[in-house]
Amino acid sequence: MKKGLKIVLPVLILVLALMLSSACFVTTHQNEYTIVRQFGAVVKIVDQPGLSVKLPFIQSVSTLPKTEMLYDLAVSDVITSDKKSMVADSFVLWRISDPLKFIQTLSGNLSNAEYRIDTVVYNSLKTVISSMRQEEVISGRDGLLAQRIMDNVGNTFDNYGIALLAIETKRIDLPDENKSAVYERMISERDNIAASYAAEGEAEAKQIRNEADKSVSITLSEANARAETLKAEGEAEYMRILSEVYDTPEEADFYEFMRALDMARTALGTGNKTLVVSADSPIARIFQNIPD
Repeated sequence: MKKGLKIVLPVLILVLALMLSSACFVTTHQNEYTIVRQFGAVVKIVDQPGLSVKLPFIQSVSTLPKTEMLYDLAVSDVITSDKKSMVADSFVLWRISDPLKFIQTLSGNLSNAEYRIDTVVYNSLKTVISSMRQEEVISGRDGLLAQRIMDNVGNTFDNYGIALLAIETKRIDLPDENKSAVYERMISERDNIAASYAAEGEAEAKQIRNEADKSVSITLSEANARAETLKAEGEAEYMRILSEVYDTPEEADFYEFMRALDMARTALGTGNKTLVVSADSPIARIFQNIPD
């Protein structure tokens, strides 16, 4: 009997020691917070990985995730400022930034946190989209819309120990029954804008052509006027030179004789023609003065 006790007693002591050690030591992993409670109240939060100590059988331990989490909002209908209906499908990236506040405000419950995120982000989404026109919402899908929603949420979640990392819209689109009509309207508007630009371009081109034609006309008129002036000056100079050359009666008669011949040649031209002149014409006077 004593021999049996000698064997059992060390085993019992070892088991009790193991149980006591397991109740005293707590392992905290890299991706979690360890919450130590005593009689329901939080007495310690361990946020670094490794072993820590707690009072056995008096203090209890639970954990909260330390990693980033994704919450997928339900697809919902939203209305733009120009009263156009759209369908929004969004998700949120978040994490617990202050586990104590998280426990105090949301009882440390992830479902409570997701419900709060759903309510706040959905209301912010509706508020932002309701202040934008449909075209602005569509063009803002490259990041502007998400940023405006984040700005609208602000620091609301700081009081809950939650940090919002991103709010993204997977899809922001038109209801299926409205897509065709809206696309046709957008195409029509773009066509009208293109036609307006084309009309403005044609009007400007016409104005440029008119100004160019006017400039050409003015230039030609000035050139013709200059040509006529030069021509008149040339004729005047020609007459002055003639008057200097043929300043005697004999020279004047010779000049008149040559002019009469030129006139006769021009009048007769080619072929068999008869020139009829009056008796007092220069040509007739020349022939009248020829001695018999």
